[in-house]
Amino acid sequence: MNDLSKACLDEAKNSMQSSLNFLEKELSKIRAGKANPGMLDGVKVDYYGTPTEISQVANINTPDARSIVVQPWEKNMVSPINKAIMDANLGFTPRQEGDMLRIVIPPLTEERRRELSKAAKTEIENAKVNVRNVRRNVMDKVKKLKDKSVPEDEVKQVEKELQDITDKHIAECDKIYAAKEKEIMSI
Repeated sequence: MNDLSKACLDEAKNSMQSSLNFLEKELSKIRAGKANPGMLDGVKVDYYGTPTEISQVANINTPDARSIVVQPWEKNMVSPINKAIMDANLGFTPRQEGDMLRIVIPPLTEERRRELSKAAKTEIENAKVNVRNVRRNVMDKVKKLKDKSVPEDEVKQVEKELQDITDKHIAECDKIYAAKEKEIMSI
């Protein structure tokens, strides 16, 4: 197999793996009843006029499975952090305790668990679409290899390997979903 064929397959593997990495990051934001500092990822607080991640202005801990403690490094940041968490509409309310915030994670209802499972399924489907788009884009490049004096049987081999890589990544998406669904639905 020549370098052009290998480059196409490497590009496919890397892009598909990036889709899976993004999927796992997105699924980590879907809470499954246990407190996790990652639940506050993406929440931005107004830090002297600059939107800043909460993790950049405060220490975030989980003392137990049902609560998150946010301790700002500057005492005057308690109110802006509280407001940012409320504005993010994450489904929980922070409670101010002195110079820190405590967030008690409410237990999930059956209905909420189903909603979270649906949201996870949507993320999985998006990842599968991304993997298939990568396959289509790389397949277009592979078909153009015929014009670059690559033998037709090698192009067929690359197409087959590309499909195998795609199938492997789609199966990995399904495996990730099964694990996340089990995590969400377990009480």
